[in-house]
Amino acid sequence: MSAELTVEQAQQELVEEFEIFDNWMDRYQYIIDMGKQLADFPEAWKTDEHKIKGCQSNVWMHHEVDGGRLHFNATSDAAIVSGLIAVLLRIYNDRPAEEIRNTEPHFLADLGLDNHLSPTRSNGLHAMLQRIFQVAGKQ
Repeated sequence: MSAELTVEQAQQELVEEFEIFDNWMDRYQYIIDMGKQLADFPEAWKTDEHKIKGCQSNVWMHHEVDGGRLHFNATSDAAIVSGLIAVLLRIYNDRPAEEIRNTEPHFLADLGLDNHLSPTRSNGLHAMLQRIFQVAGKQ
């Protein structure tokens, strides 16, 4: 992903990538593969402060502000959830808070994630997304 892409462009690029897959088994595998490429997450960050409530799996998300941009790191103990983290980071990582706040996350509907994830995974995805928007709202 190019850092010059906007949140909107990053969403569109992701949707276009998913269009090459004929079925949801291939899409799930792609999501899992994306999760395997997440940056290392230090054990010191695996605290209650960083834990995402509402996820069935263990999920931790850390953020920092660097040059007016929000940088997120996150991890999970579940493969598919790690992939969902990778999807979110691809769209929202290293963005200005204002851009995050002002861009509707339509990729959820465009990709059909809400329709194809189990209710607990969908709830977890929304909890992670809520945390990103909560952090952006404080900046």
